[in-house]
Amino acid sequence: QVQLVESGGGLVQAGGSLRLSCTASGGTFSTTAMAWFRQSPGKEREFVAVSSWGRGNAYYADSVKGRFIIFRDNDKNTIDLQMDTLKPEDTAVYYCAAGPTGAVTVATLMSVNRYQYWGQGTQVTVSS
Repeated sequence: QVQLVESGGGLVQAGGSLRLSCTASGGTFSTTAMAWFRQSPGKEREFVAVSSWGRGNAYYADSVKGRFIIFRDNDKNTIDLQMDTLKPEDTAVYYCAAGPTGAVTVATLMSVNRYQYWGQGTQVTVSS
């Protein structure tokens, strides 16, 4: 079955960097959107970044645009998230997800309900 495994979370000071990695197995992902979401205590899971299928166009939440970059390697079935200039409000559990296939709207790519497969999550804590 499909499995997504995240790694790379941890504790970092504000202004620092972290790189999260997600490895997918058990399926074919080259035509699947791969994304990162995050969830803070008491809040709903929210979209962070996505790499669509094919050319792998990337889209970002406004809150992380210019600070986070998503990298996709279809040969290795990996999706990484480089996070720079981290802020305390970035503190959350970060989840890797695989979901919509084919050509879909950007709104669909950003929708948590359109993703079928999820990793277990990795904690990112940014201290002030």
